[in-house]
Amino acid sequence: MFRKINGKNIAVDVFGEGEALLLIHGLGGSSNSWRPLINEFSGNFKIIAPDLPSAAGSELDPELSISSLAHDMISLLDEMDIEKAHIVGHSMGTIVCQHMAAIAPKKVIDLILLGPLAQPPEPARAALQDRAALARSEGMTAIADTIADVALSKETKLKMANVQGFVREMIIRQNPEGYAQSCNALSKATQADPTLIKCPCLLITGDEDVVAPEANVEVLCQQLPDAEMHVLQQCGHWTATEKPTEVNGYVRNFYKL
Repeated sequence: MFRKINGKNIAVDVFGEGEALLLIHGLGGSSNSWRPLINEFSGNFKIIAPDLPSAAGSELDPELSISSLAHDMISLLDEMDIEKAHIVGHSMGTIVCQHMAAIAPKKVIDLILLGPLAQPPEPARAALQDRAALARSEGMTAIADTIADVALSKETKLKMANVQGFVREMIIRQNPEGYAQSCNALSKATQADPTLIKCPCLLITGDEDVVAPEANVEVLCQQLPDAEMHVLQQCGHWTATEKPTEVNGYVRNFYKL
């Protein structure tokens, strides 16, 4: 269903009952990327899985930024009368999560960050702007082909080819203008002040993650006051999609279920 949040129509899926668990996808993602967690935990939580503005089924936002996304997600919780929530993010969504925890700490019970980033490294900023231009000029096919190749582990592509097809399909169906808006927003992202993030945090990355390499995630983990980190073997950047059983296990332990 759609919810009107800060003047924008945002597609939101809701599953289960209980404490709120908000899932924030990454660049090129959608609510569908969270199916492993939805199936595993909808008996424990009220799971809220939006398509971010400018992504998938949600309305485009020409003013899109990481800050606007953080405020939209806080407003979504307010609109649903949710006082506080567990929050899980992937990739770009992890930056949104960190900003939410910094600006509205009473809203955030804890954070789980998959393929986490503090902010894009400097070389990636220009590359993201180039990708935005490519989406606008040529559409999503070449971008989807590239990401489905380089962002997944060798094992995933060899043994779980349908995962590669799913990632490609999710990206290729994005609105090119919306994807470009998201790329530009990510290219300008800055790190949330980690000292303001007081809640417990779980960070998970893959040993073949070229977007969130282990060394970078270790630095972020050390900056956060209350964080633990795990590295999945033979896993690329699409963490929960490539290693759903392992991710669900770490999530279950973190939530003490």
